[in-house]
Amino acid sequence: MSLAIVHSRAQVGVDAPTVTVEAHLANGLPSLALVGLPETAVKESKDRVRSAILNSAFEFPPRRITLNLAPADLPKDGGRFDLAIALGILAASGQIPASALEDIECLGELALSGEVRPVQGVLPAALAARASGRTLVVPSANAEEASLASGLNIIAAEHLLQLAAHFNGLELIAPYQSQGLLRQPQPYPDLSEVQGQLTAKRALLVAAAGSHNLLFSGPPGTGKTLLASRLPGLLPPLDEQEALEVAAIHSVASHRPMTAWPQRPFRNPHHSASGPALVGGGSRPQPGEITLAHHGVLFLDELPEFDRKVLEVLREPLESGHIVIARARDKVRFPARFQLVAAMNPCPCGFLGDPSGRCRCSSEQIQRYRAKLSGPLLDRIDLHVTVAREATALLVPESTTSETATSAAHVASTRKRQMQRQGCANAFLDLPGLRQHCPLQAADQLWLETACERLALSLRAAHRVLKVARTLADLEGVADINRQHLAEAMQYRGHA
Repeated sequence: MSLAIVHSRAQVGVDAPTVTVEAHLANGLPSLALVGLPETAVKESKDRVRSAILNSAFEFPPRRITLNLAPADLPKDGGRFDLAIALGILAASGQIPASALEDIECLGELALSGEVRPVQGVLPAALAARASGRTLVVPSANAEEASLASGLNIIAAEHLLQLAAHFNGLELIAPYQSQGLLRQPQPYPDLSEVQGQLTAKRALLVAAAGSHNLLFSGPPGTGKTLLASRLPGLLPPLDEQEALEVAAIHSVASHRPMTAWPQRPFRNPHHSASGPALVGGGSRPQPGEITLAHHGVLFLDELPEFDRKVLEVLREPLESGHIVIARARDKVRFPARFQLVAAMNPCPCGFLGDPSGRCRCSSEQIQRYRAKLSGPLLDRIDLHVTVAREATALLVPESTTSETATSAAHVASTRKRQMQRQGCANAFLDLPGLRQHCPLQAADQLWLETACERLALSLRAAHRVLKVARTLADLEGVADINRQHLAEAMQYRGHA
């Protein structure tokens, strides 16, 4: 047969659209034409494939070879199509049966020796292959990652010759069985390691219970970073769908295998990070820090030291939970449902309000420093907490009980209550949800409106106060929001 068809997968953002590799052999002068909008790395595959076939003791057909990567309008890049192209040529030339390739999908880059090398973004392709009901052929180095898609039949290949023997029925490759190498979550740091700071710990518990954004402000060395790093341990465990989304994002973003799955990500970019580094970008759009923090925590330390234009790009993802990166040729949508935790000093030197009186910053310097944070960005941060310096012992004995475990259990029961009532965390309630699930007594509503007016809070900020109050009521296990909950929620906006 002079025509063979092999299925593969491209990579577009965190999606894996199907690509059909068609190999046709015709009479004429020996040549190889590759069509279907291939990028440079794909165009170079014909030389890799030729050497891999010859070095695997197969015949490279001396005919006019046409390779089509369909659909024609989808850009193809990377070496992920090498294996599909090689198998297509072997099937079209009759060296392996074309019928054996009907129900499989292939991913893999070929070395000149015929060895199958790992590629990037295997997990999204594995999830798509599972949905299509096909068997996935991947490099052995990618097999464990692909096995995260439970129920998928996987063939792990090390060499082109090994695959040819399998498809010819000479030496079958057993389906790959997961070794559980990626399912080794690491323990989270414990909240008991933070000395004192009861108010900040309370705010951290509220933030975890309702998925609220949080800003810590205080002098250096008071435990702001320490507190923020404890938040992932308070959050409920990822369900299977969320865990697969997180793993798929990291599969696309890095060649390095995941070492702790399923765990909520904690991203801590440096304040010199650019806008594309934070939200994603590039000529071939790649996920940024907000996407890598999907279903986890994005911690921005030294918040005013970030470039203001960089911080402003966070405003839309904080509301929508995704980021759309548009380029001349294509548009890519990345998920970005993250929880923002930020930390800042109260002034440039960091010691404003410190009892030692060390601060020598002028009012103009302080105003210029705080002006780096725009009102619309601060509006989107639900909890504003001052972390003051406290007198504590230099070293305290290690705690025998886990404060994180106790708090996490409380958070889990609170989140469960929210999911049963409204299907989402309180921070994600829309306006109809607020009306339905956050009703107030007439006197309490008047009190809230008066307080918001005196503090000059925007309507968005007032809605976020109401969401925090709903979380405080859920933490107590009561159905109705009362004045006490509103007062505590309003206290968290007093530092904005």
